[in-house]
Amino acid sequence: MKKLFTTIAVLFNLEMHAQNAANIVPAPAVYTEGKSSFVIDQKTALFATTPDAREIAMRFNAHLHTLGLTELPVISVADKNINPIVFGISPNHDYHGISESYTIEVLGKSRIMVIGRSKRGLFYALQTLIQLLPPKNDGASQYPLTIRTLSIKDGPRFPYRGMHLDVARHFSSIDFVKRYIDYLAMYKFNTFHWHLTDDQGWRIEIKKYPLLTQVGGYRAQTLIGPYGTNKYDGKKYGGFYTQQQIKEVVKYAAERFITVIPEIEMPGHALAALASYNYLGCTKGPYKTAETWGVFDDVFCAGNDSTFTFLQNVLDEVMELFPSKLIHIGGDESPKTRWKTCPDCQRRIRDNKLKDEHELQSYFINRIEKYVNSKGRNIIGWDEILEGGLAPNASVMSWRGEEGGITAAKQQHNVVMTPGNYLYFDHSQSNNEDSITFGGYNSLEKVYSYEPIPSALSPEEGKYILGAQANLWTEYITNPKKVEYQLFPRLAALSEVLWSPKEKRNWEDFERRLPAVFDRYTKAGINFSTAYYDIQTKVIPATDGSGIAWQLSTKNKAVDIRFQDYKKYQQSAVPPAKYGTKYTVPVKVDSSVSLIAYLTDAMGNALPMSVVQDFSINKATGKRIELDLPASPSYAGSGGFTLVDAVRNTKGMSKSSQFLGFSGDDLVATIDLGTIQTISQITLFAFEQKASWIYRPAFVSIAVSADGIRYEPYAPVIIAEDGSALTYRANSKTATRFIKLQAKNAGVIADGNPGAGNKAWLFVDEIEVN
Repeated sequence: MKKLFTTIAVLFNLEMHAQNAANIVPAPAVYTEGKSSFVIDQKTALFATTPDAREIAMRFNAHLHTLGLTELPVISVADKNINPIVFGISPNHDYHGISESYTIEVLGKSRIMVIGRSKRGLFYALQTLIQLLPPKNDGASQYPLTIRTLSIKDGPRFPYRGMHLDVARHFSSIDFVKRYIDYLAMYKFNTFHWHLTDDQGWRIEIKKYPLLTQVGGYRAQTLIGPYGTNKYDGKKYGGFYTQQQIKEVVKYAAERFITVIPEIEMPGHALAALASYNYLGCTKGPYKTAETWGVFDDVFCAGNDSTFTFLQNVLDEVMELFPSKLIHIGGDESPKTRWKTCPDCQRRIRDNKLKDEHELQSYFINRIEKYVNSKGRNIIGWDEILEGGLAPNASVMSWRGEEGGITAAKQQHNVVMTPGNYLYFDHSQSNNEDSITFGGYNSLEKVYSYEPIPSALSPEEGKYILGAQANLWTEYITNPKKVEYQLFPRLAALSEVLWSPKEKRNWEDFERRLPAVFDRYTKAGINFSTAYYDIQTKVIPATDGSGIAWQLSTKNKAVDIRFQDYKKYQQSAVPPAKYGTKYTVPVKVDSSVSLIAYLTDAMGNALPMSVVQDFSINKATGKRIELDLPASPSYAGSGGFTLVDAVRNTKGMSKSSQFLGFSGDDLVATIDLGTIQTISQITLFAFEQKASWIYRPAFVSIAVSADGIRYEPYAPVIIAEDGSALTYRANSKTATRFIKLQAKNAGVIADGNPGAGNKAWLFVDEIEVN
């Protein structure tokens, strides 16, 4: 990856001037630039008159040290012979009345004024000032340094700017957690959501319940590869943080003005706790810490008072460690299966005159909330805590799209937006991802495009949107380098969504800053994704209205794209750059073939970036198709054309953009072949992954028509299964023009299955006619 970026950087002939405003991320609210410069050399001093300002000045010195520069003296008495960098705090130094605001004034040769409205604001000013200097290990990192005359007035758009890290599925060391916090501070985030417990591990020491870490902190083995493979590594896995380590992290974060919000999952995602103390579950066990991913039926028993005693004792120790106003209690993906057959839970429902198990969940959350409120704190939970009625003082994290957040805001509850289809950083950021991810595709541009305040809210309702955060779940993220790869550069994009004024956000301007951003990552040793420079591929209708074409592009304008038959590419002894065809216009594809596209430099040498695409051309390819109901916006693909683009999905959720997804709705598709043709086979390709709430169709039926009015059944449909891939095929020779295919959604997910009680997803990717 680093070799690739180096090549790209050279090709772009990047000239990255540290003082260029285009290099500051997130973009300041107000920026103006002059023509002269301030020179930093060994005669420069840092001027600070208060302990808080002096502390920030010392942080600036520490950064100079990382650049290999001599630290500058810190003075508190003015000296007319010294051109100072002044660090100050002025509560009346107002920018939009925001305590986190700051200003930076580079006043020619005389001085730099760095003023925060608070110590926090001054810390954020420091992050901007650092970006005005050359990056680490840059040849320019030696005195004198110059900073162009400029004026910055800046402050955040949202009060909540968060990032999440799951350490339950895969553990992160204390050193890496601190580094993660440094990354957040660099981009002015102020909240770290620490996901500490789940089915696969309990990661926080609770002194009253030592088995939580002794037993629940470890699992016997871990799933290998994608969900559903049923292959395991046979190795014990685990780890946990002592309370002293927790205090150390909380202090470290506070010094960087980041609040740590702990998450203790309840009532679901509790297997690690149940394995430690069997009496907490409805069946009383035995249980074991989960070895695979997904949602499990065994949850905390809501009918047993000892469950609440346990959770209150746990929360007492948690709240002693974490001073955050908000305590995250999970609340998501909690099946009601055990509660429906548990005598204690059913007695609880009767005694409290609850309607059903959904109201029992509301009872559970309300009871926990009252306890947390009694300690002067408030709860926050995933949007499922809306079920059965929202607790009075609860805040909501909206992850299943924006609907939960909209509902909560309309009820005047605070909301943090974190929709999976924009802000799940465990999703791939490349259409050509070669590592395992949980699924989904959230590109850099998609993250940047996110608007946290939904248009469905009035201006008054929109005030309840505190901000947003991205979530980094670690089922398939096993080490720090992979965490960094999933985090960068999307963290930069999200920082601008949350910090910069809405009217200041501009994708083209952000793109212009990316080379400098990538340069900083490289010189800081950060492992980041270069997916931004990928070959972008898209199958489109052919311009002549018959069939399909392969459209290719890249952000790298200094290279050529070439393509050729993949088999010939593999067999050829000639360097591929000398053999392929230079791409200029979309490539018409009129026969089944595998094509490879790759980049070449100005000398014709192939770069280490390529894409292979298989095409399966058939009678339906590129034909007109109509859907009775559109796919969900989260999995809309290219509309109905996705089903006739000659591309079969072979990588599951790693290529989720190749699917059409329907939440609770049926697929009803009508294909017009254009003329009456003789056909012998119709095939639908679908997908099932129950852990993601994606279920096979209840049935598939096919009808054909010569005139598009009178339809007759085609033939019985036979299903074939290959893991998660499902093939529905019907065989019968007939002459027809119109084909109507229906795939019936599974409907509401049944008890005992992942996502029970929710609408099932139906995923389809291709219809072939032969």
